[in-house]
Amino acid sequence: MNIADTMTIIAFIFSAFILASIIVILLYLFFVDRNQRQHPVLRNYPVLGRVRYFLEQIGPELRQYLFNSDLEGKPFNRDEYQHVVKKAKYKRDVIGFGSLRDFEKPGYYIRNSMFPKLTEEINMDVDSKVTTNRYLLLQEPLFMHRKEILESHESPAYLLKDEDAIVIGKDCEQPFVVKGQIGMSAMSYGSLGKKAITALSEGLGMAKGSWMNTGEGGLSEYHLKGNVDIIMQIGPGLFGVRDPKGNFSWEALKEKAKVPQIKAFELKLGQGAKTRGGHIDAEKVTEEIARIRMVEPFKSIDSPNRFKEFSDLASLFSFMEDVRTTTGKPIGMKVVIGSFHEAEELAKQIKETGVGPDFITVDGGEGGTGASYQELADGVGLPIKSALPLVHKALVDYGVRDRVKIIASGKLISPDRVAVALAMGADLVNIARGFMITVGCIQALKCHSNACPVGVATTDPDLQKALVIEEKKHRTANYVISMRKGLFRIAAAAGLDSPVKFKEEHVVYKDEKGKVSPLEDRIFLE
Repeated sequence: MNIADTMTIIAFIFSAFILASIIVILLYLFFVDRNQRQHPVLRNYPVLGRVRYFLEQIGPELRQYLFNSDLEGKPFNRDEYQHVVKKAKYKRDVIGFGSLRDFEKPGYYIRNSMFPKLTEEINMDVDSKVTTNRYLLLQEPLFMHRKEILESHESPAYLLKDEDAIVIGKDCEQPFVVKGQIGMSAMSYGSLGKKAITALSEGLGMAKGSWMNTGEGGLSEYHLKGNVDIIMQIGPGLFGVRDPKGNFSWEALKEKAKVPQIKAFELKLGQGAKTRGGHIDAEKVTEEIARIRMVEPFKSIDSPNRFKEFSDLASLFSFMEDVRTTTGKPIGMKVVIGSFHEAEELAKQIKETGVGPDFITVDGGEGGTGASYQELADGVGLPIKSALPLVHKALVDYGVRDRVKIIASGKLISPDRVAVALAMGADLVNIARGFMITVGCIQALKCHSNACPVGVATTDPDLQKALVIEEKKHRTANYVISMRKGLFRIAAAAGLDSPVKFKEEHVVYKDEKGKVSPLEDRIFLE
């Protein structure tokens, strides 16, 4: 028998073995499916029914990459996602041919000026420079990997001039001076892994003039890696400022106030996606996170719906005053607004008491979260473009707007959205998910499961290996710098020499019939 005949026999035997194995497996699955009691589909359609469950499992990925158009998909469609990626990776975001926006739909538009500002007329800090790494795309063939090189690139930081800087808590012992209007929204260590927090801290620190909010999970060493300005958030669970019994600790607060990077404190009364307290699953609560939060490891954490230390505006403001006096630093509050009446009561109390927050973070109902409940995320609290004008108007009506700065958050991931928010009354803007995308987030929607496939929203050390800090920190810096650049560009187009000058008159609203109305007419009052 020659070699060819031998190989033919071996191939036949191997193929027969494979076929027999497949038949045995299918028969086994047939009898298992036919006799199981949980899934009716599998009982009636053994084996074949498994195809349905397989397609259902990979459905989100199929829709995201194959079936949804560039302008479909939530929370962010592919077009929005790509704009963030391009800013972060290439430090530019230029499009060709035309906009993908549906101009037939109602929406907000920034009023352009017939006489925009020239580059030399822009009132910007021209001395602050930042050097980052960015990719330069050389070739993008259809069937091969794109060809690109990494290069060092110096650019302006696109910061405000000193006279335009935003001062939070101007009457505090240690006011917080901000020269960049865009910072990182609250994202806790625990909700995000240590590599993600480190990359964000180092990237924001590199970009200068920005800040990061710790989230209610407390201050970790990873927040401090980049020497970036920090707003420490305190939630109802009092993580990081509590004693072993879970009570508020003034001594712990004093220790945190000594950290030079902490520029302000924020009391979290509510969050857009979860007006209840925060939640973190047990598998995310490592021993290190438990130590930082002063809780038991590997047990789920649920913050109370509200603080036990106060129950109304008067007691809240009294507590704030104590924090301000104890730390010497500004104190703010994060809220979700449900009505103008609520905003009015807040402004009225500030006026009558003469105390209150140095800043208010208004979080829209469309904001993100590491873990929440569908009914809260979908149905409770107004979106940012409804809530923000209510707070601004209430503070103006009661004559306290100059005392309180407003930070807005809620899917404000592009310069035009930031500009609209500033015109609606915000002084500053928080971004969370946009920054997550800069360090690798692919919108897998698994933030609550500790199974984030790219190592961002997970504490699993194996999954976190995917995130390379040295590469991602540059993307974070590039994104915030590009956002500031775009904001100055929009301001110039509107005839303004600085984005701090955006007012209501610079934005109009066009309805579905093409009727244009001033921004102030869009504010709904009860």
